[in-house]
Amino acid sequence: MIRKLLQRTSVEIWVIKQIDEDVLHLCGIGTPQTEQKRKAVIEALERGDYRGGVRIGRTGVVLNSRLFAALIPLEALTLEHERLALWQGRTWQISRVPQRCWHHEGRLIAHLDPLGNQSGLVSSEDVSTISDSIVPATITPATVEFRPGDALEEPTADSHDAIHQARARRHTKDKGWRDDGTWGTPPKPPEGSDP
Repeated sequence: MIRKLLQRTSVEIWVIKQIDEDVLHLCGIGTPQTEQKRKAVIEALERGDYRGGVRIGRTGVVLNSRLFAALIPLEALTLEHERLALWQGRTWQISRVPQRCWHHEGRLIAHLDPLGNQSGLVSSEDVSTISDSIVPATITPATVEFRPGDALEEPTADSHDAIHQARARRHTKDKGWRDDGTWGTPPKPPEGSDP
């Protein structure tokens, strides 16, 4: 009983990955992972200057607090329902951030759930800057040749030469591919027949 009374209760917080004009990119409920006392952690969270580890949900994943835009005490943000939240005296849309985006250090974009669920918005990495930086001249052709960059001759030159040599050998020897598509020495006509 005494052990239970002396045990520290963890502080629960809302973990916000990014704050847009009217959208909160919400990772979920987390707990600060620190050796500080509960009161000091709550004060740091209220000031917005908590530094340390944050465990999100029951995943066991602990991430650095610098990866998140805000860590909000649980009672400071109220979820109206799956899509809306009340925080700092105004209403925000909620965009759920999947676990793969928790460690992403770039910008996120909110879009409708691609699976068609009624859960509202889902966040994903913004890759528009990557596609904007692609220069059309650097796009690879439809076929790709794998050969040394400093090769001076055509890569198929040896193949073409070998084919021509094989064809020449076939015409000079009596053994090889025949005009009827078979291989070998042409059969000798039986004795006594006209050749």
